[in-house]
Amino acid sequence: MSIRHGLLALLSRGPRHGYQLKGEFETSTGATWPLNIGQVYTTLARLERDGLVQPGESDDQGRVVYTITAAGRHEMTRWFDTPVTPTDRPRDELVIKLAMAVAAKEVDITDVIRKQRTATMRTLQHLTQAKRATTQGTAHTLVIDSMIFQAEAEQRWLDHCEAVLQEKA
Repeated sequence: MSIRHGLLALLSRGPRHGYQLKGEFETSTGATWPLNIGQVYTTLARLERDGLVQPGESDDQGRVVYTITAAGRHEMTRWFDTPVTPTDRPRDELVIKLAMAVAAKEVDITDVIRKQRTATMRTLQHLTQAKRATTQGTAHTLVIDSMIFQAEAEQRWLDHCEAVLQEKA
């Protein structure tokens, strides 16, 4: 997800200034993607340049309030209508690490997998506790659920890697 599209989605709910957008973005992503306020205002400037948002009046504290334009709504709809593909996601460091461990000499890949499995299980436990304790609403719960599912998939993949390595030994 790009910050640009996230801000457009938030602006589709009504006019907002940068600090509101920052807070709502972080809340909507379950605080998993903290933003620097400079990023928000730089992105708003680009959105304005591209005709996707329009600055309006300043609020009582002098902050400019932005509104999404028709072109911005169109861009947001296009983004929601376009599925995310694996090539849209960043490289997976764990996959690269294990591939390099197979290629490297003097690396005990079984130990690398064991350590990762332990860390992933710890993460899964923390996420499960966080999900039980959350009171931040549906968006936050969905973000935590996604992270839980990713950790569970990672555990299954690590099991698979270990089985393949044992088969090759």
